[in-house]
Amino acid sequence: MPFANFKFPEGVIDAARKEEIIHRTTAMFVEYFGEGVRPYSMVLVEEVTDGGWGRADETLTLAKMGLPPKK
Repeated sequence: MPFANFKFPEGVIDAARKEEIIHRTTAMFVEYFGEGVRPYSMVLVEEVTDGGWGRADETLTLAKMGLPPKK
């Protein structure tokens, strides 16, 4: 079963963008593996609370990424 997990800072993407990510990722799986994988493809789009994730031993926040704080 193809599986993709996308994580974004909370409030950065809207529902329409999440839907687009799901459709385009599924289409990519089908392109690579064939139409038979469509019903078994899973795409998870998660929102992570500001400061709740990091990279290279550094906690990332919206401010550190130059993005406006969530309202």
